[in-house]
This record gives sequence, structure tokens and C-alpha cells, in this order.
Amino acid sequence: MGNTDKFEMIASMYDTPERVQIAKVSSDAIRDYLVDAKSKNAIDFGCGTGLVGLSLLNEFDSMLFLDTSQNMIHQIQQKISDFNIQNADTLCFDFEKEGLSGLQADYIFMVQVLLHIQDVEFVLSRLFDVLNEGGHLLIVDFDKNENVVSDFVHNGFNQDELTDIMTKIGYRDIQSKTFYTGSKIFMGQDASMFVLDSRK
Repeated sequence: MGNTDKFEMIASMYDTPERVQIAKVSSDAIRDYLVDAKSKNAIDFGCGTGLVGLSLLNEFDSMLFLDTSQNMIHQIQQKISDFNIQNADTLCFDFEKEGLSGLQADYIFMVQVLLHIQDVEFVLSRLFDVLNEGGHLLIVDFDKNENVVSDFVHNGFNQDELTDIMTKIGYRDIQSKTFYTGSKIFMGQDASMFVLDSRK
């Protein structure tokens, strides 16, 4: 996944008050879309230090924390150990580089992950294959923001354009909305975030 090197360096200092706050509002936004999830399994895709996944852990039967950064995975493993969490597992893996057969999930969520992924359609297609029939992919990310100029990340997404890409892949029942606006939350710029729910 894009920018893995950067995340390797900042893993131990990642949980700033600002990131904890964004994770909380993101978790709450995702929680609104969960249906009968207590018996379901989930993947926190691009989990970082697990801020979002940990706050949603009790909503699911089990959760896999997946990231491309080994240092991020070490952070979440430490939390799982510290809190004696039984229904979580971790995996260091890069979907952009290799396929993973045998991995299936009822729910996949990704929070501020898509903006780091170069080939969005390719990775969304891979995730479609991982989802069980009727499973949900939930995306939380930034709305397109012309003030953000970066060689490393997308400057957010247009919800309609993203919906079109996902419809082409085969996702259905796609719904999205902007749910949060914050000051200087995206590369030092004021920005808004959306949540998108889709089904296989």
C-alpha cells in the first residue's frame, strides 16, 4: 500500500489526540451502517494502530487487523495483548502487491486508507473478492479537496465518481454522505469526510 515507509516511521507516535478524535467520529459513522453484525467477522483494512477497529470490536464476532506496515501491526498486537482481546487477529499484507486466497469477510471497513492507494479500482476489486455474498464494504475518507496538493495521496474523492467505479466492479446498494467537517484535518487544510456503505 502507498506510503508504507512513512507509516513504519510514525507507528509508535501515531495515536495523537487528533487521530483518536477522527477515529471516534469515523467509528460512530460506521456503526450506523452495521446490521446484525454480532455474528459476523470483519476486516479493519489499513488498520494502522487499530484505533477504529478496536472501538468497533464488540460489534462483531471477530476482527482481522490488516496493514502493510509491520510496525503498525506491532502496535495493534501490543494492544491486543495488553487488553487480553480474544476475538482479534493481525495480518501484515499488501493487497496492491499480492493476492490473498482463502480470506473472507462479512464486513470490511477502511478509514482514510483509500487516499493512500494508487490504483483505487484494482484494490476495491480485490476487496470485492474477499467479501462474502451480501457482505459490506464501508469506506470513510475525505471529500475531494482542491486545496490539497500532494504527490503521495489523492486529494480526496468525489462520492459520485467513487460510486460509479464501485458499481462497475459489482458493488450494489451504495449509499454515501458527508458526515464530518474539521479544521486543518487534511494535510493542514480544512476538510470534510464522507462515509460510504456498499454491498456485494
